[in-house]
Amino acid sequence: MSEFLATYLTPTKTVYTMWAIMAAIVLVSFIATRKMRDVPSIAQNTAEMAVSSLYGFIEGVMGKNTREYFPLLGTYFIFIVVCNYSGLLPGAGELFTVPTSVLAVTAALAIIAFFSIHTSGMRKKGVGGYLLSFLKPTLPIMLLDLVTRPLSLAIRLYGNIYGEEQVTETLFGIFPLILPLIMQVLSLLFCLIQAMIFTMLLGVFIGEAIEEEEE
Repeated sequence: MSEFLATYLTPTKTVYTMWAIMAAIVLVSFIATRKMRDVPSIAQNTAEMAVSSLYGFIEGVMGKNTREYFPLLGTYFIFIVVCNYSGLLPGAGELFTVPTSVLAVTAALAIIAFFSIHTSGMRKKGVGGYLLSFLKPTLPIMLLDLVTRPLSLAIRLYGNIYGEEQVTETLFGIFPLILPLIMQVLSLLFCLIQAMIFTMLLGVFIGEAIEEEEE
């Protein structure tokens, strides 16, 4: 029993990295919002601009439902983008693991997304009404879609971040001066885009789940 606990319940580098990232997000959020003023400080002003931009992005996906789902989608975006950017820090892959380059992490995010999608649909339409929405001539396709959506979220994020890490590492070994630096700069944009894609797709899936059918 002790061997089982030591093998499967001992925190890994990935877990420690996620704890550190979550602590950093909480700390930054606390510092930016602990003394809210009409004339904002630099930290408060930066946080407000970031949240406003993120809200505008999610509003473009969710429309009138933005306020209700912004906490969920905003949390997803912030966590994923910070995880992605952690790969640009010195020691990434050696001293610590980039969480989104680990399939278990992206799969866990996708599983949470899966339940978020369907609980949202059930809350909007009722359990019976939501389940009845699957009883259509296209039932086999809809059931396949039910499985492939969370799978695609997990594989896409994992594959892109892991692949980007491997390419950068390989290029650094071949061209140790200029090319890796260019890749690092491109990674700043790449990591942001991956977080936006995951958040956008989740928003689209939730929007479809809560959408009322036209009579």
